[in-house]
Amino acid sequence: MIPLRDENPVRITPYVTIGLVGLIVGVFVLQILAGRAGAGLVPRFGAVPALLTGATVPAPPAAVWLTPFTSLFLHGGLLHLGGNLLYLWIFGNNVEEAMGHGRFLVFYLLCGLLATGGHVLADPASPIPVIGASGAISGVLGAYLLLYPRARVLTLIPFGFFIRVFHLPAMALLGVWIVFQLLNGLLAPASGGVAWFAHIAGFAAGAALVVPFKRRGVRLFSP
Repeated sequence: MIPLRDENPVRITPYVTIGLVGLIVGVFVLQILAGRAGAGLVPRFGAVPALLTGATVPAPPAAVWLTPFTSLFLHGGLLHLGGNLLYLWIFGNNVEEAMGHGRFLVFYLLCGLLATGGHVLADPASPIPVIGASGAISGVLGAYLLLYPRARVLTLIPFGFFIRVFHLPAMALLGVWIVFQLLNGLLAPASGGVAWFAHIAGFAAGAALVVPFKRRGVRLFSP
């Protein structure tokens, strides 16, 4: 299922969401412009569980503790980038409005760090760098689900060679999304190199943190 847009009006300019999209795209452009050297950014700035836990034999670099943050802005390709930004653009603005600009930025980064922590706990000896904004964006989805479960989302659903578009409530779309992450995390944790437990941990973090981060007066389960 591919969300196209939500029918949830926003009364603010989502500066943080726009800024995050711009920053992530900018970093990806730098990766491309760097060519072969850009490939070296992933092992250097990606979050490697074995380095973070000390499970690897070589001594970890001094700045390894920064990689859970820097990894949030790196992506492995256009599909990886596009999928993440689509979800951030559709769901981020409403969550930003519910929290306010500054709180939303802190919330986003904290969800990303906790998502990376979830991946590290699930596979502490992995030498493979984890990169991408999906853990942080999963946190945005967890918050959106609790804030606006009945908001309608225009969703593209393929049926074999046929494609249909439906208006689904967010609780249906995001409910299916998290169940898909859970099933893949439990049954095929290494499938396709996807950090399923980062998605799961990020989603759980977003759902848990939405109450302390939302603005006073903003209600959960809004129509």
